[in-house]
Order: sequence, then structure tokens, then C-alpha cells
Amino acid sequence: MDLRQLNTFLTISKLQNFTAAANELGYAQSTITTQIKLLEEELGVRLFERMGKSISLTYEGTKLIPYAKQMLKLDNEIRTAVFNEEKPSGTLVIGAAESLCVLRLPKILKEYKNLYPEVDISLTFGNCSTFRDMLKNNLIDIAFSLGRKIDSEDFIADTEIEEEMLLLSNTSNPLVHKDTIYPIDLKDQFFILTDKGCSYRAALENILKENNIKPKIALETSSVQAIKQFTISGLGITMLPKVAVKEELESGKLVKLNYCGPNLNIVSQVLYHKDKWISPAMKEFMILSKKYLGQ
Repeated sequence: MDLRQLNTFLTISKLQNFTAAANELGYAQSTITTQIKLLEEELGVRLFERMGKSISLTYEGTKLIPYAKQMLKLDNEIRTAVFNEEKPSGTLVIGAAESLCVLRLPKILKEYKNLYPEVDISLTFGNCSTFRDMLKNNLIDIAFSLGRKIDSEDFIADTEIEEEMLLLSNTSNPLVHKDTIYPIDLKDQFFILTDKGCSYRAALENILKENNIKPKIALETSSVQAIKQFTISGLGITMLPKVAVKEELESGKLVKLNYCGPNLNIVSQVLYHKDKWISPAMKEFMILSKKYLGQ
């Protein structure tokens, strides 16, 4: 059913005159006459009685009015819901590295929810290797990645910054007193490491391997919070992004070791798939991410 025909029908019903309706709608009178004829043919009823120059609604025409109004109202609601980019709504699914959730995401999401309370946010943890599949399979809208740079034609990096990686211990480790620490100095240390899917663990292991060092692993876990607490307790040393240990460094619970060796730094990226439609909810999240990333 043509919504323009229904709008013409309602306008004629209101004005009780074809000529006046044509003027209000900006149509030629022949156009609205044709529209009403087609509508009557589709419904199989007469909608207007024409008595000379005057017209009046038939019984069937009167019955049609509330339904025509309802259909036009629904059409307007659909257009508002789908095309109104001023008011983000719906669901936003974010894949995030846990390290970034420690410091940055809480600030971003707090402001985001204050601005756009109608957006439902779903958060899932992952790493740079799992985010590729999540984005390709449309399991997440945005990846908040931390690790090796994801450099692929399939993905677009809206925001990207380098993250400083730190070698860390508690205050009682003898290494804290060394002015310079080389990879060879780590051969007798116990390590607290992230899980095997983590890119910066792989980077550290590669450097140790190049120096013929097999790491002594005291503990491995995917929890950044657990890694920090076990390092503070003296179970071993670890390597984490500076962004994840800011408070512990300021309080003196963890100490940055004076590592001198190959660059261990990694990259934070806000990514989405190149074929992904950027919803208003996604667009505003990426704007806030640019604001906070790097602080």
C-alpha cells in the first residue's frame, strides 16, 4: 500500500476538497485524483462520495482514517529510529584487552553512558589474535586491542598509539638496584606471565630465546590484576603495559626495572571491520576513545 496515497487520502478528508488538497500537497489535481482511484481499486471500495463540487467520506472511507493515520505514524517512527544519527541507541558490542579495561575503558564508558543511556553495552575480553576472528565474524562491533599492531586490509584502525612496556618487580628484588639490566641478567629470574595467546608475552619469550634463556615460569594467568598482586608478593618479575600499572608505580608497590634491550613496546588500537556499517553508537564511542586514549 502506497503511503503517499494514504497521506493524500487523509489530506482530502481533512479539507473536504480535491483542489485544496492538491494545493496543500503541491500536486496537480489530476495526480491526487489518480492516487485516490488507485487506492480505491486496491481496497475494492469507494472512499468518497462525489456530489457535484462537494465530496464526503463513505462509510468505508471513515473506517480507513484511523488505520491510515496509524500507518503514517509508524512510518515516521521507523524513519526516526533508523536514520536519526543524533541519538545513538541499540547495542554496542566491544572486544577489549583486559589491560586497557584497567585504566582507560572505565572513564570512556562512564562518559559514554552519561551521554547515551539508551545504548546497551556488551563487553568481552580478548587479545589481538582473537579480535581478528571476532571482527570478521561480526561477533563484536569494535576491538579495543593491545598488542602487536593489527595491520590488515580487512580492518580499519580509527585510533592508534604506542604503549610503553615495563619490566617490573617488587621492591625486594636485587634487580631494582642495577643501573642497567640486559636480557642475560634475567636468566635466574622467575617470571609471572600472561597466557600464551598474549602478544607481549611472545615478544619477551623471543628476546629470551635469542639470548639462549629458557624462562623459569612461576605462574601464568590471563588476569592482569592477579599478575600484579603476585609480582608485588615477590613470586617473580613480570612485564606489563605502563597503562596497567600506573597506580602501583605511584604507590611504590611495583618498581620499574632499568631494562636495556630490544624494544618491547606494543600498540593500542581501536579497530572495526572495513565492511562494518558505522552506527551512531559506534561513531560516538570512537570519538570518545580518541579523547581518552593516550591519557
